[in-house]
Amino acid sequence: MSEKQAPLNGAYYGPSVPPRKSYLRPGRSRGCGCGCCLLTLLLEIIVTVVVIVGLAAFIFWLIFRPNLLKYHVTDAQLTQFNLTTTTSNSQQLNYNLRLNLTLRNPNKKIGVYYDRIEARAYYEGQRFHDVTLPKFYQGHKNTTILSPTFEGQRVIVLGSDELSDFNSDKAAGVYDIDVKLYLRVRFKLGKIKTFRFKPKIKCDLKVPVSTAGSASDFGSTKCDFDW
Repeated sequence: MSEKQAPLNGAYYGPSVPPRKSYLRPGRSRGCGCGCCLLTLLLEIIVTVVVIVGLAAFIFWLIFRPNLLKYHVTDAQLTQFNLTTTTSNSQQLNYNLRLNLTLRNPNKKIGVYYDRIEARAYYEGQRFHDVTLPKFYQGHKNTTILSPTFEGQRVIVLGSDELSDFNSDKAAGVYDIDVKLYLRVRFKLGKIKTFRFKPKIKCDLKVPVSTAGSASDFGSTKCDFDW
C-alpha cells in the first residue's frame, strides 16, 4: 500500500509569478522637470500681468471715458506759390500760405498740455517752411484755433516728375501741400499729469490759389492722428 500524503495546512502555494519589469526609456522622465516648471511659471506670470493691465485699462476707461483729440484745417489762404529756376537741379519756391488749424479736446475729464507745437509745410516731399507755435493748456471739451503763416523763399530740388506735377497743379490752380504737426503733449487726469507723448498730425491739403477780394474755395480737411 502507498503511503498516505500528509495533510496540507489549509493554504495552497502555487508557482510564484515574477513582477513586471519597468523599462524607462533614456531621455524621458516622469513628472515636470526644471525647464517645464519654469516655463509654466513664466506663462502664469504673463497671463497675470495681462489680466491686471487689461483690468486697469478697463477701470481707467470707465472713469475717464477718453476720446481721441481732433484736428482740422478749416481755412487756407494761398496767395503766392511759384517756382524760379536757379540751377539745372534746383528751384526757388516763393510762397505765402496762411492756415486756420482747429484743435478739439472732446474729453470731459482730461485736459491737454501742448508743450511744443511745430508745424512743417511740404510740397512733393520737400519741406519748405516750419513754424513753432506758442504752447498752451487746453481744458475739457475745448476748441482752440491756431493760425500759422508760412511765408518766404526756399530752394528745393524737384525732379522732372515733380516739376510735371507742379505744372499740373499750376494749371488747375490747386496745389497739393502737406502740413505736419510735431507735438509734445501731456495729459491731465484730475490732479495727475502724465509723462510727455510725441504724436504726429498729418494734414493732406488741396489748397486753391486765393485772389484778392475773393472768398476762399478751400474745404475743411480732417487731419490724421498718429501716436
